[in-house]
Amino acid sequence: MKATLVREIGAGFVTEDVELAEPIGREVLVDVRASGLCHTDLTYSRNDMGTPLPMLLGHEVAGVVSAVGPGVTEFAVGDHVVGCLVQSCGRCEACLTGRTFQCEHPEATLRGEDEPARVVDAHGHHVEQVFGLGGFAQRALIHENQLVKVSDAIPFAQAALLGCGVVTGAGAVINTSNTQAGDAVVIIGAGGVGLNAINGAVVAGATTIIAVDVSDDKLEKAKRFGATHTVNSTKVDPIAEVLSITGRGADAAFDFVGIPAVTASGLEMIRPGGGLYLIGIIDPSATLPLLTIGLIGTQKRIQGVYMGSTTPKHDIPLYADLYLQGRFNLDDLMSREIALDGVGAGYELLKDPDVTRVVITSGLS
Repeated sequence: MKATLVREIGAGFVTEDVELAEPIGREVLVDVRASGLCHTDLTYSRNDMGTPLPMLLGHEVAGVVSAVGPGVTEFAVGDHVVGCLVQSCGRCEACLTGRTFQCEHPEATLRGEDEPARVVDAHGHHVEQVFGLGGFAQRALIHENQLVKVSDAIPFAQAALLGCGVVTGAGAVINTSNTQAGDAVVIIGAGGVGLNAINGAVVAGATTIIAVDVSDDKLEKAKRFGATHTVNSTKVDPIAEVLSITGRGADAAFDFVGIPAVTASGLEMIRPGGGLYLIGIIDPSATLPLLTIGLIGTQKRIQGVYMGSTTPKHDIPLYADLYLQGRFNLDDLMSREIALDGVGAGYELLKDPDVTRVVITSGLS
């Protein structure tokens, strides 16, 4: 099959022929029909994260089941499925108590060292399938715990977005913060994941949904996703504006930017007892000074969020159903569709603030 690989850190993407193994155990063979471009994959391609090379990225995957391993019980040939990078063993304490996103043994979804590689290149060398998905390819071998069946009615391109951007953004609001009807929330950063958080706030019943960004175009798009107020932080003091809108501060603020100064401002936007949720990746060397006494007195909390605290097999079908009911906006996330050999150019497109999501939909057969 064709796959788009990273052979050297920082050297971009190259499309070539690779060999994919047959499914064993609980593996499912998926004919990929759509694969989204996420900035996390770009980060892996440009920075040494300790991942062996060459590597096969792509973790927003949607497709059709074409074969199953002998241990598979949940899927059948012809099923439409979405992949998710939440890797769960299904047996540890975290998994058994509904916290699959905190699984203690994610490696259980991968092949063992004594088993043949799922993917090898033309020279027979092992290709690392990052996050157990490897969606930048015509087909993918994926453990059934990382797959979710969805309705045939949802288009593949929109379905692919469910596996990462949607669950990360909407899940942070619905699952992690447990936003309630009548709450006021602030979404800091109105990119693709932030727009899903706005959508999640609408679903949760928040009545005041404030989008903060530096781009008027992104803020205009935020309104289409349900933002009731928008704030351009280059034109006004965002803290003062949020306090003016809410009166006492928001119940929750969600930082999708990951810049310490922005994070600190988010803490000032929430009411006493409110929560600040960190989703955007902050530079590991950065520090965030905190006034501990102030936090104690105001009872504000700060929490990191991974993958929207998502239970994929529950949450992804939920968002898919909401989309089909016209209650969750996936169509306006779609900006460009590209071919499998256009991944590098696709990431260049994402530099445009008007481009929200780029999805591979051609060159897959």
